[in-house]
Amino acid sequence: MAFEEVFHRAFIYLAAALAAILLGKRLGLGAVLGYLVVGAAIGPWGFHFIGSEGEQVTHFAEFGVVVMLFLIGLELHPPMLWRMRRQVLGLGTAQVLVTLAGIAAIAMLCGVDGKSSLTLGMVLALSSTAIVLQTLAEKGLLRTEAGQNSFSVLLFQDVAVIPMLALLPLLGTGDVAHDAAHGGGSGIDLLPGWAQPLATLAAVVLVVVIARVGTRPLFHLIARTRQREAFTGAALLLVIGVALLMTKVGLSPALGAFVAGMVLANNEYRHEIESDLEPFKGLLLALFFLGVGAGIDFGYIREHWILVIGGALGLVAVKGGILYGLSRLQGSSCRPSLLFAASLAAGGEFAFVLLAAAQSAGALTAEIARPIIAMVALSMATTPLLILAAERFIARGFQASPEEREPDVEDEGHPVIICGFGRFGHAVGRLVRNRGIGCTVLDYDSDQVELLRKLGISVFYGDASRGDLLEKAGAARARILIIALREVDATLRILEIVHREFPHLKVFVRAHSRSEAYEYLEAGEERIYRDTLDTSLQMGIDVLQELGFSAEEAGHVAQAYRKRDEQMVRHMARHRHDEKAYLNAAKEAVQSLDALMKSDLETFGSGAKSPEPQE
Repeated sequence: MAFEEVFHRAFIYLAAALAAILLGKRLGLGAVLGYLVVGAAIGPWGFHFIGSEGEQVTHFAEFGVVVMLFLIGLELHPPMLWRMRRQVLGLGTAQVLVTLAGIAAIAMLCGVDGKSSLTLGMVLALSSTAIVLQTLAEKGLLRTEAGQNSFSVLLFQDVAVIPMLALLPLLGTGDVAHDAAHGGGSGIDLLPGWAQPLATLAAVVLVVVIARVGTRPLFHLIARTRQREAFTGAALLLVIGVALLMTKVGLSPALGAFVAGMVLANNEYRHEIESDLEPFKGLLLALFFLGVGAGIDFGYIREHWILVIGGALGLVAVKGGILYGLSRLQGSSCRPSLLFAASLAAGGEFAFVLLAAAQSAGALTAEIARPIIAMVALSMATTPLLILAAERFIARGFQASPEEREPDVEDEGHPVIICGFGRFGHAVGRLVRNRGIGCTVLDYDSDQVELLRKLGISVFYGDASRGDLLEKAGAARARILIIALREVDATLRILEIVHREFPHLKVFVRAHSRSEAYEYLEAGEERIYRDTLDTSLQMGIDVLQELGFSAEEAGHVAQAYRKRDEQMVRHMARHRHDEKAYLNAAKEAVQSLDALMKSDLETFGSGAKSPEPQE
């Protein structure tokens, strides 16, 4: 392919993605629906900016789904999964089995044979992980009761794809099924039948071992280089390697990435990994949704519009009814049940995978598969609209509240975030934690992180001067941010980000010197604590007491000095860029402080014990 053609296609896709975001946000529909609409507009049935190569781009962009599931796995601590077991195993199993049986029964009533009906049930029981999670996250609904139930069911569906793919050859006919089962699509097809499941199991175990044992020293080594691109490259290498390994053994690469992410959920580098991969996920998912929109066969829909549109509406109605009923049976109220049903009522991207495998296995004919592909694609395009309708009209007033949803098990749910965990930050953190208040701790010194982890202290590796990382650490929901860094530039970047994106946070800043305090005051921060001030004042108190002054007098003098010194710092900060004015302010400050100290001496003079000079 000529470079000119590469640039031409890249320009089209990026321009389309930008147009989709602007359109979706402008109309209040969300970016996902915007991608689908713009994808259809630039596809073969629109302006024809992309043609047959769109399918190749979609296959490449499916890596975005893999990255998304890896990032979802990073969010899942084992305690959280344990608390969600009822939704995942109970609601997820019920949804797949009941929907599968219902759709299979309807297909048989329409004259489809039993095996093909069962195949259709498996295909249409699935929903779109990519579209649903992205849309719910955009609208802030992912942590609501309906959002958590949707996530649980989608998680079970993604796992259920594996046995479904294994069943398809058994539902096929004749030589086609045999070829599908043994013809070679993955690296284990050349192994004997008894060895294939062992190889699959070994691959999964290998992913778990590498993620748990091998990644920590690797990321620690890379973190010491302080090269962000190296960290990003290592994170991408991990995801691609896991996806490739899963493909070789015939498993879903998305499932393998999810398992790897889940194993890394307790890793101190997970926030950094998440922040580095987020842009790739967003761009690849944009290409994926554009490809789905461009791939809708409007010619076939036009010729068979009653069948396709009626089938898509029927699918949404049947699945939606089943989902609503199951949600109510498990104890959810009307509003979250309606939003849950609207989220999962349409088809999903794994339906295309199953349809292709089903045709290869002979479980479905092309005559049946073609309208189903159009129905699924059309229904997927309605998913953001269904969620939008449920949010705005059906489920008006439904909001997440701390009492309704499962408590977060992540550090980002804590009210306090500490940036920098050296001696200063550690002392503050110990005081706060000893009163039962949780803290999320970020530190960019990989050696310090490793040491603290060995001591049993939960610390995450990451550059807190990045806004995306602060967001991942929970800045949007925290109350207090403590900045205890040594680097002035990093502290100033954090202050700029916080004032712009998280203005609700109460910020407490460590400063090493007056000059640093001046800079932080200029940045708009008032709660500034200098390293040496408290220590020097405490030493002064001890010296005065050793010389015979009472503890009350020594403490009063120190407190008066502190108060006046802080006033001086704020006053002089306004003149620091004007040398003449600064020197005049400094002289006035010294004179004012001397007058204050003399006044205090007169106040306590009658009761003070004059120290005797030592021989």
